[in-house]
Amino acid sequence: GLSRSAPTPVPRGGEPPGLQKKQKRLLIHQALTRDPVDVESLRAAALSQGGLLTDEIRRKVWPKLLGVNVYSLPPKPGREVRQNHKDCHQVLLDVRRSIRRFPPGMQEEQRQALQEQLTDIILHVLKTHPDLHYYQGYHDIAVTLLLVSGERMAVALLERLSTLHLRDFMDPTMDSTKHILNYLMPILQQESPRLHDFMQRAEVGTIFALSWLITWYGHVLANFQHILRLYDFFLASHPLMAVYFAAAIVLFREEEVLACDCDMPSIHQLLSQIPQDLPYETLIARAHQLFQRLPHAQLAKQAALQLQKREETAAFQQAASCQRPDAILRQQQQQRHLTTSKAEEAGELLPAAEHSPLVKAAVWGISATLGAAALAVTQTALEWAPEFLLQLF
Repeated sequence: GLSRSAPTPVPRGGEPPGLQKKQKRLLIHQALTRDPVDVESLRAAALSQGGLLTDEIRRKVWPKLLGVNVYSLPPKPGREVRQNHKDCHQVLLDVRRSIRRFPPGMQEEQRQALQEQLTDIILHVLKTHPDLHYYQGYHDIAVTLLLVSGERMAVALLERLSTLHLRDFMDPTMDSTKHILNYLMPILQQESPRLHDFMQRAEVGTIFALSWLITWYGHVLANFQHILRLYDFFLASHPLMAVYFAAAIVLFREEEVLACDCDMPSIHQLLSQIPQDLPYETLIARAHQLFQRLPHAQLAKQAALQLQKREETAAFQQAASCQRPDAILRQQQQQRHLTTSKAEEAGELLPAAEHSPLVKAAVWGISATLGAAALAVTQTALEWAPEFLLQLF
């Protein structure tokens, strides 16, 4: 299905001209009114230049892309979802920190009401599906759905998304997330052996892409329209598309990376801060082409081999794997100022005195062992380089 609708690269920051927008609106309307609904045409519209154009169209099309029945939406969650839920406190903390995800200029009263809804939506899904495990960053996806589609539709969309695209991030352990992150380097190896080898020599790992994947870039992009464009793309694509998009970003920044010192802190610092003026349409087209040219099944063996290699070098792999991955992160976050941005913290540079092989081993170990919504750091690892490890998020 996806191969029929590859988007065409467009100039930096380009949007479809007026006539094309009008034609796209008409095509979407026709696809929605067919019986049955023409989901393939809706998918093509979401993938192509400009995506789904408006929130009004997204409210109609996103449910169709996820197979949500808009005539049978769940009721608004009641406050009982907060009672005796193990994640309630953490969700409340994360939602309280999410102020910057709401439109600037929104009245405080309205924002607070939406934050209450956001908390209830998340806890409703977790309570309905006890096999799903909350991770920090999940709220970044939930708030995007809420702002576009309203409370009841957001519940249905989040529930569906959590059992499909986000399912691997919601396991009790981080093995699946770790595996997804390990697709990144084989894609780079196929496209640019020079870049891949440079990053391998620097031992940078893939942890810089962690918050990108688990929030669908919602946590690291400032412009809400850019976030929505990516959500159109990801909702119409295979669940692994977010990692192909990560590869497209790194490949786009290849010259910047190669101009860095060949060491982990320098490259991690560069890549963990996404430029806000990326040519999103060009990168979406590149990610889509990468997915078609390098099918995930073809990359799976390389990803598994990479995982095996890294696990052999991770000094604290065994100790870390038996801990709940976000336990220490939660303790850290609770001690921090509530409005501190994880993205800002991720970009802090390691002091020169701590550029040591042990630090590299620790971060590589985290990347290999967890590749997760959070860091499970053993006491030993904290003794190696506590400041750097704490700054990663």
